[in-house]
Parts: sequence; C-alpha cells; structure tokens
Amino acid sequence: MSFSSLALDKSLTDAIKELGYEIPTPIQQQAIPEILAGKDIMAGAQTGTGKTAAFALPILQQLTKYTDALRPIRALVLTPTRELAQQVYKNFVSYAEYTHLKIAVAYGGVSINPQLSAMEKGVDILIATPGRLLDHIEKGSVDLSQLQTIVFDEADRMLDMGFKNEINRVLARLPSKRQTLLFSATFDDAIFKLSKTLLNDPTLIEVNERNTAATQVEQLVYTVDSDRKREITSYLIGSKNWHQVLIFTRTKQMADALAKEMCKDGIPTQAIHGDKSQGARERVLAEFKQGKTRALVATDVAARGIDIIDLKYVINYELPYVAEDYIHRIGRTGRAGNSGLAISLMSPKEEWLLEAVEKVLDSALLQQWLPGFEPDLTKQNQPTKRSNKGKQQARNKALGIKPKKKRR
Repeated sequence: MSFSSLALDKSLTDAIKELGYEIPTPIQQQAIPEILAGKDIMAGAQTGTGKTAAFALPILQQLTKYTDALRPIRALVLTPTRELAQQVYKNFVSYAEYTHLKIAVAYGGVSINPQLSAMEKGVDILIATPGRLLDHIEKGSVDLSQLQTIVFDEADRMLDMGFKNEINRVLARLPSKRQTLLFSATFDDAIFKLSKTLLNDPTLIEVNERNTAATQVEQLVYTVDSDRKREITSYLIGSKNWHQVLIFTRTKQMADALAKEMCKDGIPTQAIHGDKSQGARERVLAEFKQGKTRALVATDVAARGIDIIDLKYVINYELPYVAEDYIHRIGRTGRAGNSGLAISLMSPKEEWLLEAVEKVLDSALLQQWLPGFEPDLTKQNQPTKRSNKGKQQARNKALGIKPKKKRR
C-alpha cells in the first residue's frame, strides 16, 4: 500500500514524499481511512510507529477544503508536555508545507505574548498543552466553538500527570458534535473509562498486542547494588563507546546529581527536567541531538517528545513507579523500524518495581549480573515488600500528587 492509495491530496503526498515517507506504517494504514470517514478513533500505538502522521494527514486533508479568511480553530491536538507539543507542531508544519493551512502551538514555560499574536492572525489547527490552552481560553484568545476534530495524544500520560480536571474544562468548551481521536501507547481501566466519556461508537485500532514494548528493542536487566549504579552506567557508556544515550531517573534531584557525577567520570552529560526553563531545555536537547552531549539524564515528563530516529540506547537508572512509563521510556529507541537497546538497572530492593513492569508487559524480563558489578550478597539487600498503600504513595510522590487532607 502506498500513500497515494489512501486518497490523500497531492499537496500532502508531495510533502511527505520529500520527507522520505514511502509506505504507510500499520497505524497509518488503519487509522487514516477511518479518520477520513469521520469516525471516532481509539488507537493503541507505540512511539516511533508514525502515529503523528496517522492523525495529522487526515486532519490536514479534511481542512484543505476550507478557505475561511477568519480561520476559526477547526482542529485541536492536546499533548501532555511542551516537548511533545513542539514535536507534533513541527510534524504538522512539515506535512502542511504545500497547503494554505495555518498551524500554531501553545504551551507553558514561555511568554504567552507570541502565542497571542499567532491567534490574532487566525489559526486552523492548534497544538497545545492543557494548562496553557485554558490560559488562552480565559483570555478570550482561543474560541473552540467551531472545532471539528480533537486529538488526545498520549492520553495515558495525560491521566498519569493529573490532567483529568483540565480535560473536563476543555471538553465543556467544545461542540457536542465533533470527531474525537484518542491515541495511547498503553490501555488500562482509566483509559477505557475516559474513552467512554469522550468517544462516540469508536473504532478500536491496535497495531501491536496491548501494552507491549517496542518490538525492535532488546531489553536487558542488570541487578546491581544501588551505590554502584552510577559506576556501571559510566562503564557501559565508556567501554562500549556509546553516544547519544538517554538515561531515566525518577526525580529531578537524581537527574541533576547523576549528570554531575558522570561528567566527573569523563562522560559529557546534561540533565533535563521540569525545573529547567523552556529555553534551557531546548538548548540541552539540541546539544544532545547534535552529539555535543554524550548522555542525557531525564525525568519521565521531560523526556516526552524527545524524538531522535536513530537513538540506540536507553538506560533505566531507576525503574519507574508507574509501570506503564517503562513502555514509554524504552519507546524512545527502536523508532521507525530501527533496532535499539534498553538496559534497566535494578537494585535488589527494587524487585517489586520490576514485577509491576512485567505484569504490564505480561512477560518476564531476564535478570542478569554484569561481570565486575555483581551485587554484594553479604549486604542485607533483600527485596522489600511494600503494601499497596505504600506503593501508591511512592507513585503519587513521583508524579507530584499531594496527599488529600483528612476531614475532621
């Protein structure tokens, strides 16, 4: 199947041909015709499978027929993070190269004034994060009354980050008659519950077995004492001469500390997380893509939207508290059909986190020792049993969710 067989406008096929797109990916083959037919979609697709084009191309196709000089917003894409918003925006702009459509992006952490200027000139398609979108709505710079299509990109992550209230506030501003597209890398009860409130008789598309990790990624788990994780990380990168290595930690503090110590090991490393300004995050990411930075330490939120096609190595310095985040993490590599390697470093006390990941994957990951970094069995590093309450508290802390005060 070719893109021309999907009945796309020539302006779109010319643009994607210049981008090197030849054959639609499975998610594109299944989603594009359904979206063009006006159906609501609930799609499960891993990162790197071409999901942005799967919803961007049919949206652009649907809007090319409009020539309204006032340019009311007809399509909205909601993303959980600014990095992902930027990535989706760039893709839309590339695909729309030979169309008359105007596309804008709105996210927090930067001045709202340039965004206000863009809105004043008229926008056909808006890509936004929930918080900044609500800022625009309150200022009266965004009117969604004529919206035709809304996309929830990485909907699972939006729920993890606590955007449910913001989503409800946005929904209250939308026309009741609209097309809704929900894309998620993982499906759980929360996603299905959300889909029932958003979608009307949706078409379910799953190009992979539910909640599976990227198939092109080799997954290794090294059991190692927690106080030797930094040492083994620097050893792997240095001894194997790896470049462009993405490393995940659970907290901003650990990201900063690890980057600092790895620099002392001779590995040029920087950290990226939510406490850094948008300008600093963009600069760090640009230097990583250019190869000036050998390793990038990131938290889960900050890493969303990092799109490097040939990224080969991901290291889980700490396993995530939210097991589904493991799939998103290793999905940063093995993109666009390329192979990748994902290494998880697990101390004996973190086995409960690995068990949660394996439950989501519905498969066991082989634990092994790296020669020279075997765990010290004389230490009392036995697996820590945690109650469900303790696990939930740990996850909430990682996500920045404050405990509710008890009523007296």
